[in-house]
Amino acid sequence: ISVGVYIVASLEIKADAHVRGYVGESIKLKCTFKSTSSVTDKLTIDWTYRPPSSSRTESIFHYQSFQYPTTAGTFRDRISWVGDVYKGDASISIKNPTIKDNGTFSCAVKNPPDVHHNIPVTELTVTERGFGTMLSSVALLSILVFIPSAVVVVLLLVRMARKSAGLKKRSKSGYKKSSIEVSDDTDQEEEKGCTMKLCVRCAECLDSDYEETY
Repeated sequence: ISVGVYIVASLEIKADAHVRGYVGESIKLKCTFKSTSSVTDKLTIDWTYRPPSSSRTESIFHYQSFQYPTTAGTFRDRISWVGDVYKGDASISIKNPTIKDNGTFSCAVKNPPDVHHNIPVTELTVTERGFGTMLSSVALLSILVFIPSAVVVVLLLVRMARKSAGLKKRSKSGYKKSSIEVSDDTDQEEEKGCTMKLCVRCAECLDSDYEETY
């Protein structure tokens, strides 16, 4: 009895389950894969699109050594290749999206002998960018840019204020007499007072002697 061993090679493919985009702004549909085999010119990538509430699918991109975006249908001239098969990246980009692009996108990769794999799907939702969304983006930009700048300015002002206060304090202390200087000044004033009193006494003595003589 002979026993045959069959080895089934497989691929692991991942894609974003949900992607949100805005009218007129390019959207990236990310798809990555891991293969047990080396990438060769036999590797193929196929992206398909299915509109909402419909079972009809259409091919929008094919890759095999070269890029083959669709040349017909609503996605004509709007699909761009942004992947790198040697890095396991099979992503594409949609330019000038509209609300009509809403639907389900599927990413299929085959790298013989790795041909059995899951096929992940991505639900795309395209909406108009409203004023509220633009305002929130501006607010976020302000937070990221202006608040750090304001903090730096405040820190600089605090530092300058402290430095100025220190200079004023040193300036005032330079004109303030120490306790020794105050003591010396007091002694000098007392000596002057005594000298003045002595001079007055001497003058009084001279006057009295003069009067007695006459």
